[in-house]
Amino acid sequence: MTTLASNGTTKGKDSLRAPSVVVIGAGMSGVAMGAKLKEAGIEDFVILEKGRSIGGTWRENTYPGLTCDVPSHWYQYTFAKNPEWSHLFPTQPEIERYLDETADRLGVTPRIRFGEEVVEAVFEDGKWRVATTKDVYSADFVVSASGVLHHPKTAPLPGLDSFQGALFHSARWDHSVPLEGRRVGVVGTGSTGVQIVSALSKRNVDVTLFQRTAQWVAPLPNPPTGPVLRWALRTFPALNTVFYRTLRVLFGGLFQGVIHPEGIRYKLVNAFCHLHLRTVRDKGLRAKLTPPDKPMCKRTVIHPAFYRAVQRPNVHLVTEGIDRVVDNGIVTKDGQLHELDVLVMATGFDFHAFVRPAKIVGDGGRTLDEAWAESGPRAYRTVAVPGFPNFFFVMGPHSPVGNFSLVGIAEAQAKYIMGWIDRWRTGQFDFAEPRQDVTDAYNAEIKEAVKGTIWVSGCNSWYLGKDGAPELWPWSPWKHERMLSKIAEDEFALTKSGP
Repeated sequence: MTTLASNGTTKGKDSLRAPSVVVIGAGMSGVAMGAKLKEAGIEDFVILEKGRSIGGTWRENTYPGLTCDVPSHWYQYTFAKNPEWSHLFPTQPEIERYLDETADRLGVTPRIRFGEEVVEAVFEDGKWRVATTKDVYSADFVVSASGVLHHPKTAPLPGLDSFQGALFHSARWDHSVPLEGRRVGVVGTGSTGVQIVSALSKRNVDVTLFQRTAQWVAPLPNPPTGPVLRWALRTFPALNTVFYRTLRVLFGGLFQGVIHPEGIRYKLVNAFCHLHLRTVRDKGLRAKLTPPDKPMCKRTVIHPAFYRAVQRPNVHLVTEGIDRVVDNGIVTKDGQLHELDVLVMATGFDFHAFVRPAKIVGDGGRTLDEAWAESGPRAYRTVAVPGFPNFFFVMGPHSPVGNFSLVGIAEAQAKYIMGWIDRWRTGQFDFAEPRQDVTDAYNAEIKEAVKGTIWVSGCNSWYLGKDGAPELWPWSPWKHERMLSKIAEDEFALTKSGP
């Protein structure tokens, strides 16, 4: 067992106790948590990462055309602003490089243990025992920063194992497979499927898109930032902060406003999406691309050229349901065989997994699976769960994911968690966990607020939980920041084990 240095002893002249911390995941959330721990002078921590490098979902996903749908200068840490973003919306290689360089520069990388997937974390005898595929760690605090988009989902298509061509999920893209001159099938029409089809349409590739449900597409352009802007941001760092805050207000306010269908912002976006659909000249194709639900009911797909791509002669849209997969392609319910050389499953992720499948065992032997068995994933203010002392989430249940910048959300949550760790250092408590009654009241408030959003207007989205209600934050991202800006100690059960 690897025991981190802390034994509740004091550290230095300030007589602060030195906590030991295990962080699960070295993606965007884990790097944020590591940076905050370093900033506080805490060195006794490790970040356990199942992969071989930093990046999380930006390491796992490398498919053609991958671009973030949140503006570059908003999708960054406030403590590590990057003036060199090449476009309004960042590409996957840029984001992965930004996270890697930030972790290196802030001294987080040496604390990461790569290739160590967490198997279980058990709270026993006043400590967390965290077991990985390689080692066992003992710590005072555990922070789950495993993200929400890291467990790929594959549609259970009959005969999938019989396909003789190249078959892979979009998050496991096989770059050794040649695509030029070949027939490529893409299953899924979310943001991933749209980006893949748009990118492949420009190449010598015959693309067939299998669409179960059409999606609304917002055609926001992705212009280059240009050398003048990059020079200005590099030369005058204060402009970086201005630019960050401007994009935060513009895009954060827009996406928060459009979740309420009675507002003017929603009506404008609704009209914008309908007008964009009219750019599909062929009425038959346009009808196939017309969604049955309202814009924003599902996560908005943002792409400047998908409708142009799907009208190209080498792109074929199939709306008949899939009957089965055969050795040389897909047979749809109308009996037609669509011959394929490559099949890509752009079928998304398990949004409700969080830190699982790792087994998390709290006080008294109750597991996280048991705590969430009836209600689905629930937490206190997106960051903690009753019955799990000194265990916190970055990007936990009901975090403001949607179309907001997850970097800012993670930063606010990491800062909140540091508030509890700082209190532990001064001896105010040994174990802290949120009260069940307060957590229940908070989740009831969310459930009531969600009723007034576009998410409940009638669509089957990956937002929906076991009870059919969206598991999303129904307010603005800055309300979330304000909520986490102060610690309400009376909403927690605090325990001191001794003097």
